Amino acid sequence: MPAAYDYYDYPSYWKGRDYEHEAEVVAVKSFLKKIPHIKTLLDIGSGYGRLTASYLSTASNVILSDPSVKLLNIAKKTYKDKKVSFIQSKLENLPKRLKNDSIDLIIIIRVLHHLKNLDNSLPIVSGLLKKEGFLILEFANKKHLKALICEFLKGNLTFPLEIFPQEKCKKSKKKRLPFFNYHPDQILSKLSGNGFKILEVRSVSNIRNQLLKKFLPKKVLIFIEKSTQRLLSKINFGPSIFVLAQKNNS
Repeated sequence: MPAAYDYYDYPSYWKGRDYEHEAEVVAVKSFLKKIPHIKTLLDIGSGYGRLTASYLSTASNVILSDPSVKLLNIAKKTYKDKKVSFIQSKLENLPKRLKNDSIDLIIIIRVLHHLKNLDNSLPIVSGLLKKEGFLILEFANKKHLKALICEFLKGNLTFPLEIFPQEKCKKSKKKRLPFFNYHPDQILSKLSGNGFKILEVRSVSNIRNQLLKKFLPKKVLIFIEKSTQRLLSKINFGPSIFVLAQKNNS
C-alpha cells in the first residue's frame, strides 16, 4: 500500500531550506559527539536520506527505514555503501523486521508530528534499543515563541500550560497526513515514562524567519544557531526541539 509521501515531492520541499537543514545537522552532530560507540544505527523515517551524511561515518551499520518506497529508492541511489541497508516499513511494523535489543542508536527526526499515539510508538523504540542505547528524537514544538505570541494576542493566556498536542493539517495530493505540535513537557515526560534518561535538549531552527534568511548569509545564521541551541532550549524557543536520551539499564 503506497505511503502518503509517495504522493509528495519531499526533496523539493527542502529546496531553499538550507538553513533549516544545516541547523538540524548541527544538532545531530553535537549529539553524536556524546555517544561513545555506535555499531548499529537505525534512522526511522529517514526519507530520502537527507541527514544520512551527517551520521554515516559514525556507525558500522546504518539502517534507513521509511514507509515510502519512493523516498527509499532515492536514498538507495545516493548511498551505495555496503554498510547501509534499507527497510520499507512503518514504525509500528519494525519489530517484525528487526530484533529487540539490537540497535545502539535510533534517530527519529520529522516523524513524531505524524504519530498520533505516542504511547504505542515509544515502547517499540525502547524495545529495539540495546540496554543503555541512545535515542535522538525531534518533535515540532507547540510552545515556540511565535506560537506563544499569537495565542497571547488572541487572549489565550493559559496556552503555555495546555499540555495536549495541537493538531495541524498537512495534505499530500491524495492523502491527508496527521500533523501534531507537541508540548515539550509532554514529550519529556513520556520519554521518562518509557525508561529513557534525558541527556540534552536543543532548540533548533531558532532563526527560521524569511526576512533574516534573506539578508543574513547562511554562515552567519548557522554561527548564531550553534551558539544558541542549548541556551534557547531552556525556554523552548524554536519551532523544533531535539532531544538526546539514553535507555536506562534496567
